[in-house]
Amino acid sequence: MERKEGWHVLYVKYRHESKVYKELTEKNIEAFLPMAVSIRKWSDRTKKIQIPLFPSYVFVHIKSNRDFHDVLTVDSGCSYLSFGGEYGTVSPKEIQQIKFLVEGEDFSDVQIGRVLPQIGDKLKIEYGELSGLECEVFRIDNQHRISVRLSSLRQDISAVVPLSYLSNKTENTFAKA
Repeated sequence: MERKEGWHVLYVKYRHESKVYKELTEKNIEAFLPMAVSIRKWSDRTKKIQIPLFPSYVFVHIKSNRDFHDVLTVDSGCSYLSFGGEYGTVSPKEIQQIKFLVEGEDFSDVQIGRVLPQIGDKLKIEYGELSGLECEVFRIDNQHRISVRLSSLRQDISAVVPLSYLSNKTENTFAKA
């Protein structure tokens, strides 16, 4: 895979986002961890807490080969997010928009949500060995694994495909993250 300069998404261990962010900034690597306020209710109290807007993700700005490799030496940092054999990047404009949303005083209750395909949706596989094939969703196991039926060969074949590999047949409406 070819490394590109710019903003990348680092996949980190669950609930280690703040630790990784702190370690990256101590290494003088520009990083961004968007946080959102969440209201948690217990039987005896209610509390506002800060949680990562994108669980298990920290955004890092890569400026050199050294930065690229130093990021991977951070404890609890697992890997860069990649799609179809290429490292995923985020545009500076998208980073600015996320910063505006989480840091702006005019916005509250910022949340992310995944738009999962529905059973019966006709989709297209965009990456991997099955790239280009059309399929139909017949089971949704979780946010990362979708069971699809391939009928293009006039055979009923099913496979479990990562959600990030799928797109709407007419336009790409599903997030690739």
